[in-house]
Amino acid sequence: MNVMATEEPKYELIEKSGNFELRQYHPMLIAEVLVDGNMDQASSKGFRLIADYIFGNNVTKTGDSGKIKMTAPVTIEPKSEKISMTVPVTLEEISDKWRVIFVMPSQYTLNTIPSPNNKRVILREIPARQVAILKFSGFANETNTAENTRNLLKWMDKRNLIPIGATELARYNPPWTLPFLRRNEIITEYKK
Repeated sequence: MNVMATEEPKYELIEKSGNFELRQYHPMLIAEVLVDGNMDQASSKGFRLIADYIFGNNVTKTGDSGKIKMTAPVTIEPKSEKISMTVPVTLEEISDKWRVIFVMPSQYTLNTIPSPNNKRVILREIPARQVAILKFSGFANETNTAENTRNLLKWMDKRNLIPIGATELARYNPPWTLPFLRRNEIITEYKK
């Protein structure tokens, strides 16, 4: 249950099997930043940089600064996003580089969204894509993220779905949310 009614990316559900899902995401606009460190350090650094942008460190098309509504989830993925995965990929293999991503509210396009003042914040569009998802609760640490990634890739392999690009960790809740109420997802784009 999301008490704050935060906007989430739009998608159609293709298949659901327990905590696994196949989804068709609509195109979306994102703000991203590349940071280093371990998963927790990178997540914190990236969040602060993009939060600074959406809370007003930007320039609107009229020359003012403007706040952008928060959306969910916040995702994090290894820098090597275009490497096809044929075996489970663990977090240790990514050389301490992470891409932290916020999905922007659907009302914006690249032509209408405020421009970031910080050059580290990059805006780009992601086309429609099909993704496989594994939902889990609790704290998303490196160990359970790697385990859930392996489980998702095994589930995909049984369905002859081929992962494309990096696996993403999506977090939907603010930090004060109790662990058993947290919603996390491992997300991997795929092809048949």
